[in-house]
Amino acid sequence: MKYFFSTGEPSGEQSALLLAAAIAKIDRDASFEGIGGPGMRRAGFTIWRDHAGWASMGPLAALPRIPKLLAIMWRTAFHLAASKPDLVVLVDYGVFNLRLAQTLRRLRYAGPILDVFPPGTWLDNPVKARTVASVATPLTAFRHQYDFYRSLGLPIVYFGHPLAGEYRMRAARAAPPPDAGTVALLPGSRSGEIRRHLPALAAAYTLLRERRPGIRGVFGAADDRAAARIARAIKRYRLEDVAIARGVAEALSDADAAWVASGTAVLECALSGVPAVALYIITPMLVKHGRTMIRHRFITLPNLVLEREIVPELLQEAATPERLASEMEALLTDPSQQYRAFSDLRNALGSADALARAAAFAVDLARARDAR
Repeated sequence: MKYFFSTGEPSGEQSALLLAAAIAKIDRDASFEGIGGPGMRRAGFTIWRDHAGWASMGPLAALPRIPKLLAIMWRTAFHLAASKPDLVVLVDYGVFNLRLAQTLRRLRYAGPILDVFPPGTWLDNPVKARTVASVATPLTAFRHQYDFYRSLGLPIVYFGHPLAGEYRMRAARAAPPPDAGTVALLPGSRSGEIRRHLPALAAAYTLLRERRPGIRGVFGAADDRAAARIARAIKRYRLEDVAIARGVAEALSDADAAWVASGTAVLECALSGVPAVALYIITPMLVKHGRTMIRHRFITLPNLVLEREIVPELLQEAATPERLASEMEALLTDPSQQYRAFSDLRNALGSADALARAAAFAVDLARARDAR
């Protein structure tokens, strides 16, 4: 059977790869096509369009990309209407993917569309929820969103978070020596995230190194572009002692703790058992826009799920080098409290076999289409 995955950035691509691999264990003859990047290409996907450069921070940054993305969306819709895959899987990247699903339905595409990580998880928007449910089968990773859809009488599927069983939480570590330790620096995958977070992280690391002369640092780079930008920053900020790893997992492999841009990477830290300090910086113009949308106290996934702050969040002007260094010093001195909270988070994310169950559900949808 043929599966088409639509992603718009590295974090969505990572989830798509996990789900596709789980599908392939059930459907041995599965073939995969999609919108993605190097990871999907290496995994054997036929790449319909490369999503390099699609990710943006906020609506203003997205504006210049709209004409190009709209054209790609229409071409993709016509391509899918003609090729008729057995299942279309939308992974995150809400605006583009929701518009794609709506366009496919207008073109009278009758095949199943699975929307993984439906948009507006924490925004509780009835209009958007009804729109998603009208054109696709929503598959959420969070109980909160499942309960919200159900309160509106809308169909939605929930097995737990697909990452919950994919990371093994390492054994609790003792605090490193007071003059040493290993810290991962994860500035994010979007170009805007990297540009805004690198200066703060570089300055924070410099301060921490003054307090802990034996400290080691390792940047996590999402792709070649990110690695090149980080390499230039290492030279600019004189951080020659800081290494560059490919991806979050490699950067975390020997880290005692991590500075991490708010997003999926914070969840990866928590599921791996690596204490973390989260940060996020956007343009002042976007702050006002964000405050009109976000009604929750937190923005970081572990804190949202548990409804309490287990990962320190340093946002905007709070993300100073001094605060970042101080919060990291506190974690390195005593990581035990946050580590214990990570166990609560893992339990709150649902069944450890969520990915396998999601894959089985996806295959069932595809088989129902194939049977027709």
